[in-house]
Amino acid sequence: MSDTTTRALALLNLLQTHRHWPGTELATRLGITERTVRRDVDRLRELGYRVESTPGAAGGYRLEAGSAVPPLLLTDDEAVTMAIGLRVAATQQLVGGPEVTLTALAKLEQVLPQALRRRVNALAASVQAPRIGEGPVVSPVVLGEIALATRDTERLRLRYVDATGEESIRRIEPHALAPSGRKWFLLCWDLDRDDWRTFRVDRIDAVEHTRVLFTRREITEAEIEERVLVASSWSPQKLEGDAVMELSLAEMQEYFGHWAQGATAEDATHTRWPIGGSDWREAMYAYLWIPEGVEYSMTFPEPARAELREAVERMLRALDRPEPAPRG
Repeated sequence: MSDTTTRALALLNLLQTHRHWPGTELATRLGITERTVRRDVDRLRELGYRVESTPGAAGGYRLEAGSAVPPLLLTDDEAVTMAIGLRVAATQQLVGGPEVTLTALAKLEQVLPQALRRRVNALAASVQAPRIGEGPVVSPVVLGEIALATRDTERLRLRYVDATGEESIRRIEPHALAPSGRKWFLLCWDLDRDDWRTFRVDRIDAVEHTRVLFTRREITEAEIEERVLVASSWSPQKLEGDAVMELSLAEMQEYFGHWAQGATAEDATHTRWPIGGSDWREAMYAYLWIPEGVEYSMTFPEPARAELREAVERMLRALDRPEPAPRG
């Protein structure tokens, strides 16, 4: 393989892994001049790859959908079959690699010509795949567009509908897509609120690309997991109650961190914290996290309240009894 061919393939690989590349950065990464980058882009175009160029100081190159599937990759039927399969896999929340599924789907749909993309949309709509448990339906188109923007660090505008049905336009910087339970969540930086937000993907109605790039903010994998976990637990629960603690809102937020979401000040010295769960046992677990020595009152619906009382009284009796003899 000639140096020219090797260089062109390296350029193609870079174009397939990012939505937009400045010409200067491509030249630096490949160790060539910007003039050589332009010649290699022309070679790719001759091979059937549609590479769009934009002039100016912020200009560069991006891979666009062409008039046919690029050579030596997939036939039309193979491309359609793979795209549908990846869409189904993405909405099934497969364990062990949802990010890989989304990345593959984003790469494939990025180069599909319009005719094949329409075919994929039509066939995918008629595919009735078995779902893993009950859960909200996530649009694979929305999921794929967000995955592209997350990969490419591109700002987005979202049309979002919250749990109450209120619609809003959000300007965001997407940082991570993650499944939790039976839902997909998007962790992003909300530009209007100047803070982190976590949105349910099934509540995103539309995605608008801005072509404005951003610099990723510092956030660890552990922080991402915790924020997604908080967002998933904040969804409406089968059993809901409140704890009113003898703590100011600031003190409560300092102690609970991300888990203080939804807390409100009752007065200067008391804070109301909503809790919930699938049953009284899960709800009781939340009450156990109230700091030691902090008094609180609680709202808890019947009959769960009576069941919780019986369990606690029985546990207190067990603590007062002598310990059983050790195992032989």
